[in-house]
Amino acid sequence: MSFFITPVKTTSLFVLILLAMLPLPGFAHQPMLAKSYNQNQTVIGWWMSEKLDGVRGYWDGEKLWSKNGHLFHPPALFTQQLPHFALEGELWGGRGTFERTAATVLRHQPHAGWLELKFAIFDVPHRDKNFRERIAFAEEWFQNHPSPYAFVIKQIPITSTDQLQQQQHRISQLGGEGLIVRDPNAYYSAGRSGSICKIKPYQDDEAIIISHLGGQGQNTGRLGALVVQKADGTLFKIGTGFSRNERDNPPPIGATITFKYNGLYSSGIPKFPVFLRIRSDNGL
Repeated sequence: MSFFITPVKTTSLFVLILLAMLPLPGFAHQPMLAKSYNQNQTVIGWWMSEKLDGVRGYWDGEKLWSKNGHLFHPPALFTQQLPHFALEGELWGGRGTFERTAATVLRHQPHAGWLELKFAIFDVPHRDKNFRERIAFAEEWFQNHPSPYAFVIKQIPITSTDQLQQQQHRISQLGGEGLIVRDPNAYYSAGRSGSICKIKPYQDDEAIIISHLGGQGQNTGRLGALVVQKADGTLFKIGTGFSRNERDNPPPIGATITFKYNGLYSSGIPKFPVFLRIRSDNGL
């Protein structure tokens, strides 16, 4: 019989992530965010790039911030060759390294772990130019001022639906998260924008952890499932996708997680939900 449990142990990373969920008041920058791709949407003539699974970063010309205004603390070597103008990008350690990347950037002191990351740049915000011009500006800068810890993400023009699908399959085979497609003629605007879309091999969403359910059998005394709630109020359970460590040290109640699923029931409950991760970059 399932029962509610309260985690006795919580990793320091989870504690830091939970604290980072609180947006800081007064942070002026409002990022441009992607919507989910609709297969009926025409994106021929747009540009595509790999969606890197890292932690979003905002360089203001002097300091590096999270998207919600938390100051990062990279060593000077990591940022010394970045420009005086603003950049947006992904702090990225390679495919499949999200947890390590999040743990690296959440520390409050500079450390050598940052030098295993790169700042993968995907935009130049607040410039009165379209995306084509903005990204060209960044490319020209880094051609003239190369940095071992930063690069501009390559953009590929989309010429056909087949080409888009082939690129999506290639990235998936390499262990990548998916694609980002962008209208090269779009101007920068804060909030969710229809001119940027993310394409993944599965649907995903976010939910807040309401409680923990104890496990049975081999998971007796450990986490069995999470009870979570979506933004629309839908409550449901997620019982798969957890590592052994995550079952021993459940993500904290109140944290926001990302999960993947395959469509919705008529009730609005996701079909076959699988835990992916705590959204450390969601509050950052």
